[in-house]
Amino acid sequence: MASASDADATAPDPEGVRRALVRAADEYERVATAVEAAGGESPLRRAAGAYHTFRRLLADNEESATGSGFQAYIEFQERVADHTADLDESLPAYDAFQAADDAIHKKRLSASDFEQARAALDPAREYADLLVEWEAAEELLREARHDARARRDALDEQIADAERLLELGEADLDAPVERLRDPVDRYNDAVAAEFDRLKREASAREVFDVIDAADAYPLVDFREPPTRLAEYVADAPVGEESITTLLSYADYSAEKLSHYVEDPGDLKRHVATNRTYLTGLDALPLQVPYPPPEAETLRYQCEEYARVAARFADDETLSALRAVRGLPDDTDYARLREAATALSELDEQDRERLLAGDVTADLERWRAERAALAETLAAGPEA
Repeated sequence: MASASDADATAPDPEGVRRALVRAADEYERVATAVEAAGGESPLRRAAGAYHTFRRLLADNEESATGSGFQAYIEFQERVADHTADLDESLPAYDAFQAADDAIHKKRLSASDFEQARAALDPAREYADLLVEWEAAEELLREARHDARARRDALDEQIADAERLLELGEADLDAPVERLRDPVDRYNDAVAAEFDRLKREASAREVFDVIDAADAYPLVDFREPPTRLAEYVADAPVGEESITTLLSYADYSAEKLSHYVEDPGDLKRHVATNRTYLTGLDALPLQVPYPPPEAETLRYQCEEYARVAARFADDETLSALRAVRGLPDDTDYARLREAATALSELDEQDRERLLAGDVTADLERWRAERAALAETLAAGPEA
C-alpha cells in the first residue's frame, strides 16, 4: 500500500497554504472596504472607464489639437464634450473630469494645457488604480482558496489512507491465510483451465452461448461479443468450429482458407478484425478475487459463478467452487480475510511506520491541519 506520507512529502508547505489564504483574505477585505467607501464596484468601474477614456483622448489628440489644424481642434473639443456630457454627477471624482475639461476648453491649446488636464485627472486615477487593486485582490483570493481546497482534498485522502493503514494494522498478520488462499487458487486455476479447454474444443457458438447465459447474472461480467461477430458465428457454418480454430483460420492465406470455408473474405472480416476480443476471452469473470470479498458477497458470487460454470466445467471444478463458497462457514472467515487483506495491501514501509507510531502521529497532524484549513475557508470571504 502506498504510504500516505509520500503525498505529504511532495505537498506545498501545509501551514503556508493556510497563511497564504489568510493574507489573501485580509488584502481582499482591505481593498473591499476601500471599494465600498468609493461607492461600490459599479461606480468604481465607471470612474475607471471614464478616466482611461479621457486619458486616451488626450494622448490621441494632443499633437493634432495643438497644431495649426483648426478642424482637428474642433473634433477634439467635440469628443471631449461628448465624453464629459455622458458623465453623471454621482460618479466618483466627477469634479476631476470637469476640471480636466476646463483645462482644455480654450480657443488655443498648448502642451501645457494637456499636462494641466492630466494633472486634473489625478483624483480619478486613484479610482482606476483602486480597480486594479480590487481585481488583483479578487484573483489572489480565488487562487488562494483554490489552493486551500486542493490541500484540503489532499488531506482528506491522506487521512483516509492513514485510517485504512491503522485498520489494517489491527489484523492478525500471523493468521493462517492459506486456508483461504489455497481453495481460491485451486478453483481459479481449475476454471481457467476449463475455459481454455472450452475455447479449444467447443464450437464458437457454444462459447458465445455461455457468455450469453452469463448476462442473466450481474456478478459474472463477461464482455459481450461484437454484434456482427456474434451474428456471423450464429449463421455461418464455420461457427461450428472452435474459437482456437477460427483464430488459426484468420492467419491463413485466402487460397489456403478457401479449402476450409466457403467465403474466406467473410471470415477475415469477422474474425481477424475481432482477434483481440477472441484472444482475450478467458475465465477472469468467473474467478474469485484474492483477498476474497465479504462473506455474503462471496456466497452470492459463488452461486452465480456455479450457474454459469456448470455449462462447461467438470465436477472437480464445481466441487472446488463449492469449497470456496463454504469458506465463511468452515473457517474463521472474517479474521482470515482481514489478515489476507492486510498482507496484500501493507508493504514493509507501511509496517515499519505502524510499529513506530508514525501513522498515528501523521493522522493527528493531518486532522489538525485539515480542521484549521476548513475553519479558515469557512470564515473567509469568497471572491
